[in-house]
Amino acid sequence: MIDARQFQELRPYLFSIAYRMLGRASEAEDVIQDAWLRAQQSADAPDSTRAWLSTVVTRLCLDRLKSAQATREEYVGPWLPEPVLPDAFAPDATVLQDESITLAFLVLLERLSPAERAAFLLREVFDYEYRDVAGILDVNEAATRQLVHRARERLAQGRKRFEPDPERRREVVHRFLAAAREGDLAGLEELLAADAHWVADGGGKVPAATRVVQGASPVARFFLGIWTKGAAVPDRWRVELREINGEPALLAFVDGGLDTVFVFSIGDERIQSVQAVRNPEKLAWLRGRLELTR
Repeated sequence: MIDARQFQELRPYLFSIAYRMLGRASEAEDVIQDAWLRAQQSADAPDSTRAWLSTVVTRLCLDRLKSAQATREEYVGPWLPEPVLPDAFAPDATVLQDESITLAFLVLLERLSPAERAAFLLREVFDYEYRDVAGILDVNEAATRQLVHRARERLAQGRKRFEPDPERRREVVHRFLAAAREGDLAGLEELLAADAHWVADGGGKVPAATRVVQGASPVARFFLGIWTKGAAVPDRWRVELREINGEPALLAFVDGGLDTVFVFSIGDERIQSVQAVRNPEKLAWLRGRLELTR
């Protein structure tokens, strides 16, 4: 049996797997709780606690992904992952591991089948051997290699340059916010990639753009409009610059409550995309973590 101390030590690692698999922090927590219950019901002590729990978590996530496909198809407007604070993850050591928690990359993972997603993450992000991935997925090694190969090809089609230096990412966003405060539309456009896009997720529960906004000028105008509207009521609206999913983000609070999270994806010294998460259900987990830190 796995004891509670072992499980708690591995919890950030298990969350790192489950969140990347699902894109939902709340569901990742549910999966981890289910894994703990299964660990308590198992009488045998595994040779490797981490490997056993990783297998259980991955398979539980696969079940959820398969059942969620129909729900995702019915979702109102663009779908974005739940934003999370960086301290929720196990410490990562490579650029790909850092990139793999960004909202933009998690959206790309939606292109993959559940099995492709699991195989890619376990092999490319968590550095499992092919034979171990095959054991977790209960397929042969050749099939596992094919899953990873197909995943790489599909992700390459939509993947943009990721800026690995956190300081450079923050500097770009600081300049962007300074331009917004000054109402400098040209300054905003200059900091956006020519093919930059704006994606908003309201889930049909709150007002949000239901289509992707494309191009530096439209995105700059859209952001400046939101900024101007909020700045007009400073007694009700405030913003806070934080790191979310490994990237600089602007948290907007209305009447003291978290209203929107704007996450900026940076590459080649330009903002490649802005993801605006507004769906209250997707902000619940982050709201709870912020309250704990205040």
